[in-house]
Amino acid sequence: MNEPAEFFDLYRQGFARVAVAVPRCRVADPAFNAVQTVALLHEAARAGAALVAFPELGLSAYTCDDLFHQRALLDACEAALAQVLAASETCTAVAVVGLPLRVDHSLFNCAAVVHRGRLLGIVPKTYLPNYGEFYEARQFNPADHAQVREIRLLGQAVPFGAELLFEAQDLRDLKFHVEICEDLWVPIPPSSYAALAGATLLLNLSASNITVGKSAYRHALAASQSARCLAAYAYSSAGQGESTTDLAWDGQALICENGQLLAESERFANDSHWISADVDLERLARERMRQTSFGQSAARHAERLSGFRRVPFTLGLQRKAALQRGLERYPYVPADRAQRDDRCHEVYHIQVQGLTQRLQASGIKKLVIGVSGGLDSTHALLVCARAMDALGLPRSNIIGVTMPGFATGTRTLDQALRLMDAVGCEARQIDIRPSCEQMLKDLGHPHAEGKAQYDITFENVQAGERTSHLFRLANFNDALVVGTGDLSELALGWSTYGVGDHMSHYNVNASVPKTLIKHLVRWVAESEGKLVPDAKVLLDILATEISPELVPGSAEGQPGQNTESLIGPYDLHDFFLYYTLRFGFTPTKVAYLAHAAWHDAATGAWPEGPHVQRQAYDLGTIKRHLRSFVWRFFKTSQFKRSCVPNAPKVGSGGSLSPRGDWRAPSDGEASAWLADLERIPDA
Repeated sequence: MNEPAEFFDLYRQGFARVAVAVPRCRVADPAFNAVQTVALLHEAARAGAALVAFPELGLSAYTCDDLFHQRALLDACEAALAQVLAASETCTAVAVVGLPLRVDHSLFNCAAVVHRGRLLGIVPKTYLPNYGEFYEARQFNPADHAQVREIRLLGQAVPFGAELLFEAQDLRDLKFHVEICEDLWVPIPPSSYAALAGATLLLNLSASNITVGKSAYRHALAASQSARCLAAYAYSSAGQGESTTDLAWDGQALICENGQLLAESERFANDSHWISADVDLERLARERMRQTSFGQSAARHAERLSGFRRVPFTLGLQRKAALQRGLERYPYVPADRAQRDDRCHEVYHIQVQGLTQRLQASGIKKLVIGVSGGLDSTHALLVCARAMDALGLPRSNIIGVTMPGFATGTRTLDQALRLMDAVGCEARQIDIRPSCEQMLKDLGHPHAEGKAQYDITFENVQAGERTSHLFRLANFNDALVVGTGDLSELALGWSTYGVGDHMSHYNVNASVPKTLIKHLVRWVAESEGKLVPDAKVLLDILATEISPELVPGSAEGQPGQNTESLIGPYDLHDFFLYYTLRFGFTPTKVAYLAHAAWHDAATGAWPEGPHVQRQAYDLGTIKRHLRSFVWRFFKTSQFKRSCVPNAPKVGSGGSLSPRGDWRAPSDGEASAWLADLERIPDA
């Protein structure tokens, strides 16, 4: 996949473009309806769609009522299907169309699956509504009344039945199943069994008239079914042209993936229309592998699943299609303001609840925390303050300690002091330089002789001294040391092991990534006025360059280190972490997604805030930083993660606790990931 054209093809990266079409129809005019259907099929196929689903009984129209028992209409529907079949010979996309079909002496409401002049299968409707405005049992028979498993239609022998799985031979993980309208509205839809049998894409050919509140209910049904089945769910509705004798129609089409709405059509459109979405089939397959209860459920229903028949076909796609799916640049941080505020509120209170429970369980009433004037310790202190409020304890029970070292800037020191004052905790300042000087002297380090050797030992002596002071201070005051290191630092191993910032009694930030912590601090500044009356100090901290401040700077007040210049931008590292940890994607897939999200700063939604830098990253830059991430994450950092303090998990994006989401050998190799990374083109 070193060729750029191959790399940028969505189908080579585990995606499939799925379309749902809603053609304008005429009641009982199959010839007209076939023309509309063929036009939308070719239009969607030219746009790169692998499959196009149409409405229930779309070739006849749904509202034919007793006209369904007229031979002229049924003959015309078969002729219309022949039109679609002929048109499909030059089309790469699969078409799934609805029509009434006679089988033996019964009439069935069916979906015909058509591809390249071949009828892959006919799926009859399983559940027939016969209540309210529906009277389908008057005209049709349910699927289980059929006495045959194969029919002759348009000169072809065609599989017939509700339990058919259609499997693409040249597109891994594209396996789809078809159900029809009411099938979704029952307690156990047929698609539930189909998903357990292996279908990753579930199609619903629906007519579904519109009434007040029904649109929202369709949303809930389609989204929840896709979530329960760990699948994509494509849903159609009948639109303009259906009879309005007693009903109305909105032509709503939906595409969901694992509970997330990917695309929705305009409702009440006057003309034929279609929507599409790029479904991540690999993600669905990996979710099923990860969620072992899915496999357990399949085993429990093995006898029922054995009845499914598999219909192979070859798509034969030639076009190289670029991804059109919207991706969050910050997967841990919603771009939408309301969703982001909700996320921050929930994460913050999860952290507070974790800390309050730990204090109550231990009987400890005091906390010790190192306050640097940077992001992580600021947010951890805010959590401590809210925890004390929740327990009815004074904030003076928090012992905040700022510990200037050889490279502490005047800005961060001032911010640390202002923050502790604003929070109302006990504020202490301990100069760690004398103890660090003694340690360096004991080690025989050149610094003790006045030489400027700013190596890793020089840095870690300072980090170790700070943590040692915190633990001894906690011992002396019967307190608990609160850790401040975040998820991003754990992923990259950006912490001093052992008696350093790696260790604490309880770490409230351990599953919160750096990109989210920025927004949490901002959210507190804007929403929690009573917590920190002087919110300006929080905004000042947000505007401060991220630095460990362990190496002296060249100018007064300026840090000698910039974390992101050393290890790469957290914007990208958090993106890499999310898709590596949550889904187990290869570096190739992660780079592909990162490029789709980050290659153009002028498009897409960005979270607000002065700390959000609207910039783009080209593929070469992404590959370079991804190589650093892969090496750090898989090769050099696991031994630190194997013995981290207790901490609350806050999100489905995962944590790196060895007791929770991530169990890995400390001496594992990164060679497989690095080899895959070399498949990424440089541009």
